Amino acid sequence: MAIENILSNIERLVQRPITQVTNLASVSVAARQFKPDAVVLSGTLRDFDYYDPSVIETFAEFIRATRTPVLCDLWWTPTCCLGFGAKVITLDRLEQHEQRENRPLEYQYRFIRITDPKDPIFRGINNPSSGLWQDYAQQSRVLRVWQNHGLQLDRVPEGFTLLATSYLCRNQMMVKRDQGQLIYTVPISPGEAFEDWNKSRTRWEHQNESRDGRILFENFLTLALKHDNK
Repeated sequence: MAIENILSNIERLVQRPITQVTNLASVSVAARQFKPDAVVLSGTLRDFDYYDPSVIETFAEFIRATRTPVLCDLWWTPTCCLGFGAKVITLDRLEQHEQRENRPLEYQYRFIRITDPKDPIFRGINNPSSGLWQDYAQQSRVLRVWQNHGLQLDRVPEGFTLLATSYLCRNQMMVKRDQGQLIYTVPISPGEAFEDWNKSRTRWEHQNESRDGRILFENFLTLALKHDNK
């Protein structure tokens, strides 16, 4: 259902999109064969130390080498940054295996504070006449985004720049834009950024009270099309 939502959201932003869905173990092969303009990684609540280490390492090799723009959502940020030397811990800074249950979570709508409003992922936020962002985002440099996760990174990986932070998750949003790479880790779920709760009320949906996640997603796709990945 989450994958279907992501595909639907891409169709709302891109004219005549061509998409391919694959799993973690096949990302590298799929990207080589499909040659996408962008890769969007989303969709797991499973602790990353449960995965086969060889699968994680194969993905790490891909993410370190790819020149295709990549968007990692709040669930996939840890997987991405493992490949660049970061460590995954809980929001109260424990090892994953030390606290499988009753963890503190960032759940439902949460506020995050922008630390680098000049980054192009925030296009229009410094222009009051842009009509893109809500008043609180432009005036207070705060985003309101839907979240559901209990893990974080112990540090900003080398080569990445911190873009936004929050009370529980310090390294909330980052970007890597060197060595021909464009990798964004964002605190949103692309599958839930457009939900219309009043249209179909299911347990997977929520009332869409903020459009900030949609704007981040749209701005990333725009940047991806402009990126020279050769």
